[in-house]
Formats: sequence, C-alpha cells, structure tokens
Amino acid sequence: MKAGWEYRKLGDLCDIIGGGTPSKDNAFFYENGTIPWATVRDMKSDVISETEFMITEAAVKSSSTNIIPKGNVVIATRVGLGKVCLLAHDTAINQDLKGIIPKSTSVLSVGYLFQWFKNSAQIIIDEGTGATVQGVKLPFIKSLIIPFPPLPEQQRIVTILDEAFDGIATAKANAEKNLQNARALFDSHLQSVFSQRGEGWVEKQLSELCQKITKGSSPKWQGIGYVDKPGILFVTSENVGEFKLLMDKPKYVDEKFNEKDRKSILQHGDVLTNIVGASIGRTAVFNLDDIANINQAVCLLRCEPTLLNNHYLSYLLNSPVFRQILHDNEVDNARANLSLGFFSKLAVPWVSLSKQNDIVAKLDEFHAETHRLESIYQQKLSALDALKKSLLDQAFTGEL
Repeated sequence: MKAGWEYRKLGDLCDIIGGGTPSKDNAFFYENGTIPWATVRDMKSDVISETEFMITEAAVKSSSTNIIPKGNVVIATRVGLGKVCLLAHDTAINQDLKGIIPKSTSVLSVGYLFQWFKNSAQIIIDEGTGATVQGVKLPFIKSLIIPFPPLPEQQRIVTILDEAFDGIATAKANAEKNLQNARALFDSHLQSVFSQRGEGWVEKQLSELCQKITKGSSPKWQGIGYVDKPGILFVTSENVGEFKLLMDKPKYVDEKFNEKDRKSILQHGDVLTNIVGASIGRTAVFNLDDIANINQAVCLLRCEPTLLNNHYLSYLLNSPVFRQILHDNEVDNARANLSLGFFSKLAVPWVSLSKQNDIVAKLDEFHAETHRLESIYQQKLSALDALKKSLLDQAFTGEL
C-alpha cells in the first residue's frame, strides 16, 4: 500500500440512499412536477442533467423515493447494473438506483468516488444475482473496499484523470468522426457509380438476370430441430451483413431439412439479401463451400453468370439508393418484409458483363481501402478505451 493510503469500507465513508417509484396510478404525482426523478434510462452519459419524468413534492412524500443532492453520485444496483453518474440537479431516484453521499466531503472527494465507481463497475456486475434481472443488495455495496488516500491525493488523482479523460474523449470523437466519414465516403462513391449512367446502360428486372429467386423456411415448421456441428449449416438474417457473412455464431440443422427444403440449398456465389425485420436490404455473397440452407428471412438471388456479376448485384443492393428502394417497398404485417415477387420485378441498372466486371474491380479496391481506414480508426478507439482503463487501474493502486 502506498504511504498514507488506507482501505476502508464504502459504508463507513458514505451514506447510501435508496429510491422508489411514486404510484403511476396517481397522475397528480407526475403532472406539473418540478422535481427530476431518475431511472436507469436517464443514465446516458456521465452526468444526469435531465430526466424522462418530473414528479411533485406530494409524490416524494407519498413514496419511498428520495432526493439526492446535486453533485453527488448515483449508481445502478439492479437494472443497468454497474452504471454510475453524477447529478446536475437535486434529483429523486427510483428503486433501481442508489445515491452515494460522502459523510464528509472534507475527507472524501465526490470526483474521486465517481472515478472509483467507474473503475469498480465490473466488480459490481460480477456480483449480480437474479433469475431475470441481475442486482446487488445494500450490504454488498456497503462492504465494498475503497482505496482511501488523503484528500489532497484524491484531488490530485481526479485532476489528472479529468484532464486525461478530456483528451481521450476528444481523440475518440475525432476517431469516431473519421470512421463515419470513411463509411460515408464509400456510400457516396457507391451512389455515384449507380446513378451516373452513360451509354449502354438499361434497366432490367431481376427475373431476367437471375437463374433463381427464392427463400428458405423454418425448420420448426417441418418438425426439424437445430443440432450441434456437424450438421447442415443454416444461414439466417443474423448471418447476412453488408458485403459479408457474419458467422461468429453459426447454426446447424438436421440433414433432413436439406432434403426437404432443396430449393433453399445454397451454392457458392449466391447473393443473399435480408427480407424481414430491421435488417432488410443487408446483402452479401455466400462465399463458403459448406452445404447450407437459408431460412424464410433471407432471399436467395442466383445470378445468370453470363448476364449478371454477383458482386455487382451485392454492391447495387447495398448502395444507399437501393437500400432506400427496399425500405420504401416494405410490407408491414406485424413485421416489415419484402416478397419474392417484389424482387422478381425489381428493376436494376444493367450494363454489359465486361463493364460490370470493371465496376466490381474498382469498387473492390475502393472498399478494401475504406475497410483499411475503418480498421485503423477502430483500433484507435480500442486503444483509447484500453488507455482509459489503464489510467483508472493505476489511479486506484497508487501508481498514478
């Protein structure tokens, strides 16, 4: 232990205040309320400056909520376990939150306490119990051991962390902006390729350019279950990303499904596009050699190789203009979807196969460069997160 430091229980240094929810059946508790009332939904940044609900003084008096003075720390001990925020205003809290108030700010800095909770989030998360909602109990929070240096040392640590984190936040914002710009630049280029057409371009329906347009079905509808590998690879909309397959969590079905649903058996090079739910329009080329089927949320487009380059079609369907066309034609019967008939009649810009091949070669090069830039910016974001964690670890082991 560093000279002058102690280790103390949190409950010895702080009052820990719970909250509650005023009856939602009493509209007068919420109408014309002037007191902010916080839930986990309001913990969107380091500081809670506004809340979804405002309550009245009568609501506070008639419930178990408590008002936590501004400038103090609140933590989530149930829903959103491990989240921590500071309060910009005097704020009432619900039962999923706890207010952590130093018994003496001449002994314990609120800023130090806040940063320590940031560093201790995983300890709290790991302690969570509960069948449906994970939570921790008050005795555990009180028993947490906090490194406790003298107040000037706490203030020094907070100053260093605040300055460092401000710099990290700026660097992250720049990296995130660069990441967005790289993606936007590629989308813009993709848009221009398919909108600035010249001589030789015509429009053709996909039914004229594809050998096959179909979709799969659900194994459950046919009384067939999922199995562990080995089995038949089963591709769902979760596996179809923009330009690539997402196979981190592959699914497999019994071989009987492959025999029953032969129309949905995939071939290397098939174009897959999602036709159900929020991921409608995400399109990728099936580039695996596995025997595989698709489910009912994925449309299979098998290009006529003498007429349509499959990667050309993938770029086209992933382009902003065609993503919009797909979304504009969604049918929402409980869940947004597109029909096979829509894809058969979908008019697409067509040019000679040799020209398509040239377009794909240039787009591949541009896409690879975009992906390289995205990887660089993503690595910077990961490095900045790691730096922040390292600084926090150093701060509370006396190494900062």
